[in-house]
Amino acid sequence: LIIEGMKAAHAAGAVTSFDLNFRAKLWKVFGGGDRAVSTLRRIMEHVDVIIGNEEDLQKGLGIPGPEVAAASKLDTGAFFEMIGRVVEQHPHVKAVATTLREVHSTNRHSWSAVAWIDGRTFVAPTCELDVLDRVGGGDGFAAGFIHGLLAGEPEEEAVKLGWAHGALLTTYHGDTTMATEEEVRAFARGGSARIQR
Repeated sequence: LIIEGMKAAHAAGAVTSFDLNFRAKLWKVFGGGDRAVSTLRRIMEHVDVIIGNEEDLQKGLGIPGPEVAAASKLDTGAFFEMIGRVVEQHPHVKAVATTLREVHSTNRHSWSAVAWIDGRTFVAPTCELDVLDRVGGGDGFAAGFIHGLLAGEPEEEAVKLGWAHGALLTTYHGDTTMATEEEVRAFARGGSARIQR
């Protein structure tokens, strides 16, 4: 059904995106890791934009990762090396993006985002977040990033909009945001993640 939907989207001239968000426990019920890899690889044949971190790409697509241990969760080198491996196997992919988060405590995180778009790399600034609820930060990033791309923003700005929206989402309870586009754009320009409520 997913593949049929993506084929229809392409036939209509749409760009497709897919958030890997690999969860081993969920796949266990449906045949485990091998089944996940074979299923997700079939889906990837129809995906233009992938959202997923280094681990999602490795486990979800069965592509071995770089043999380097990053000193920090915010190290972009391993992610971009992984992207090279993904694009080698899926050359039709136009963009791959994810957030980078280093958790210092439950409520204190360093936050950034990276993207590979048509061979060019983009890195959002790193900010320190006072996190109310971390659930949904990655989804918020994806929404802001895709919004920026669809709105015709320059790629660097689309990455910053995703980064800003994901950061702001962590200042709300639950997997949703009440941040306005104006607040997201202000944060992307260097404003504060503190929302006026």
